[in-house]
Amino acid sequence: MPGSMQALTSRTFDEAVTGATVPMIVDFWAEWCPPCHALAPVLDEIAAEHRGGLAVFSVDVDAQPDVASRYGVMSFPTLLVFEGGEVVMRLVGARGKRHLLAELADVLDRRPAGTGAGGPTGHGV
Repeated sequence: MPGSMQALTSRTFDEAVTGATVPMIVDFWAEWCPPCHALAPVLDEIAAEHRGGLAVFSVDVDAQPDVASRYGVMSFPTLLVFEGGEVVMRLVGARGKRHLLAELADVLDRRPAGTGAGGPTGHGV
């Protein structure tokens, strides 16, 4: 798995998504995908900076093709952003941190007050 994000499987995916109390990014990636490896450290940084207010997980599409297929993920990397168990944003392709944060600004701005630090996330667990 790229970076230190917690990997989700077809067995753990639904529980993680429906149980998330903060916005959740799921990185759909593949080992053979250079842009996926370029994006991983960006996601690690964002997860660390928004710990408690944003959960970041990963799905290896080669190991979990059923999850990728369920969400129509066909290009990598693809980031799906979930809120309340529903996909609210789809981002395809690698991008830099500044660009990604700008795209996620609406999601990050909607999180409840006091969730900027502390608490569990999918990062580093």
